[in-house]
Amino acid sequence: MSYLVLARKYRPKSFTEMVGQEHVVRALGNALQTQRLHHAYLFTGTRGVGKTTVSRILAKSLNCVGPDGQGGITDQPCGVCQACTDIDSGRFVDYTELDAASNRGVDEVQSLLEQAVYKPVQGRFKVFMIDEVHMLSNTAFNAMLKTLEEPPEYLKFVLATTDPQKVPVTVLSRCLQFNLRPMAPETVLEHLTRVLAAENVPAEPGALRLLARAARGSMRDALSLTDQAIAFGSGNLEEATVRQMLGSVDRSHVYTLIDALARGDGKTVVETSEALRVNGLSAASTLEEMTVVLQRMAVLQAVPDSADASDPEAAETARLAALLPADETQLLYSLCLHGRGELGLAPDEYAALTMVLLRLLAFKPGAMPSGGSSEKKTLKSPEAVPSRPQPVMAAAQPVVPATRPTPPSVPAPPAAARPISASAAAPVARPAGVTPPGQVLSVVDEEHPVQPARPVTAMPTAQVVAVPVRVAAESRADAPAPGAVQGTPLVPTEEGGYWHQVVRGLIASEAITALARELALQSQLVARDADQWLLRVERESLNSASSRERLQAALQAAGHGVTLAVEIGRVSDSPAKRNAAIAEEKQLAAEKLIHEDPFVQAMMRDFGAKIVPGSIKPIEPNGSSNTQPK
Repeated sequence: MSYLVLARKYRPKSFTEMVGQEHVVRALGNALQTQRLHHAYLFTGTRGVGKTTVSRILAKSLNCVGPDGQGGITDQPCGVCQACTDIDSGRFVDYTELDAASNRGVDEVQSLLEQAVYKPVQGRFKVFMIDEVHMLSNTAFNAMLKTLEEPPEYLKFVLATTDPQKVPVTVLSRCLQFNLRPMAPETVLEHLTRVLAAENVPAEPGALRLLARAARGSMRDALSLTDQAIAFGSGNLEEATVRQMLGSVDRSHVYTLIDALARGDGKTVVETSEALRVNGLSAASTLEEMTVVLQRMAVLQAVPDSADASDPEAAETARLAALLPADETQLLYSLCLHGRGELGLAPDEYAALTMVLLRLLAFKPGAMPSGGSSEKKTLKSPEAVPSRPQPVMAAAQPVVPATRPTPPSVPAPPAAARPISASAAAPVARPAGVTPPGQVLSVVDEEHPVQPARPVTAMPTAQVVAVPVRVAAESRADAPAPGAVQGTPLVPTEEGGYWHQVVRGLIASEAITALARELALQSQLVARDADQWLLRVERESLNSASSRERLQAALQAAGHGVTLAVEIGRVSDSPAKRNAAIAEEKQLAAEKLIHEDPFVQAMMRDFGAKIVPGSIKPIEPNGSSNTQPK
């Protein structure tokens, strides 16, 4: 007699024999007892969790007649009647299993549905079981929709899939769905213990624990691995042989690594990594085992009373949990989890494992470099960062040469009101008409008179006077810091309109190009007087000396004999914003013109025509479709 593998030999024959799926067993059992039976069931879950087994037990429960042949629908099939034995052996004529992975076409589904018109031959119900139903084609799904929604009273559908996302919602809505969960390692361990006891196979608890973890929630995988381990160990399941078969990392290596990381012992980390290479142990398994241990350590740190006294590794886990702080445990867990995904990117997985372990050591909080200094070389103390001289921002107090004449319309106020430090007053000593790069030209508001000022003590030969200028409506009090996020809406100002016309003229005559053109487009004219204009930009990278000088030269060539000063702040009215607003207006006007065209409306109404989004472009007077005005 041929050998029958454990996964088939110990397949559950009734609901009471099933393990790990109590929520499904309870729901189906209650439905069978009350005979509130749905016409279509959908079982979902990963491989080896019991989808096909549940469908067969359900078919037996629906067709079981009991040992005496007088039984009815039950949640405990007898297993000895003709229907139960035939379903177990796979020869019950009224139970049909269709493998949708190899029969996914509409013809196969139609052939199955043709049998639905005939009543059961032997049993009480016909049961159509379609495995891996997500593999069916769209036409096959559509072909079965009507029958699936309103089948004959004697027909039950049972669908099974590992990927319910690929099943159309039209099918999902017609079925009663049950999600079979992956089984916990403890559940798999208990079942393996019972199976091996029935098989009279001696097994060490550590070996079974390894097999239960390696199954990853699948009972069929666990039993298949057990078959392999029995053959590998010549009928004995020892932890060392099972570990060798699986290529699993001994927890002692993991404990050594975590202990070395906790103590900051890089030498032990590298030596242990090299030992893993020599023994041919899996790098991915090493990181996986580390995450398992770190997770248990984190649980112990949060809930000290949660230790399992029956676990032989609990003492070592508790020791490491006390040795490593909670924040470092969380950091190591996260780095191990992400490092496992990087193993495939490296040419050598053991070199990648070493780098992940060294990264754990390098990112250890409070780790000291080899030089003994905990300060990063790329960081500087606040005292070492040179600060730019800040301009004098007294209310309505511009810094200009004393030789400039005061306009007759505004009386000249007394000298500056407050003492100015030597570093801040240094720009006053520059020649008349020259503004140093990056200096801010303060603005005077004509509505608020200048307060009396005291003489400047640092530069007795210079005098600071107030210069009346035209002020834009926006105040600089709300200006963001350099590098702030752009996106300020357009707020039209009188100065902005004047600056827009000037820039348009300069661009039309090609007087400015490249960075000078960008500086002009992105800047806002905040204030201007007879021979000095103040611009504001949001990006400091635009405020370069060469761009400012080229723009100033172009303005002078165009008849504006002014000196430019540029500050950093929020821009609400620039030529670029006005150009964008004009382009948007033209685009909306063009779209409105097309949508209101009678011919277009007739095409859309009579022939179902649609306007492709983004295909409408306004036409410039020169015939181009450029939406960006100059």
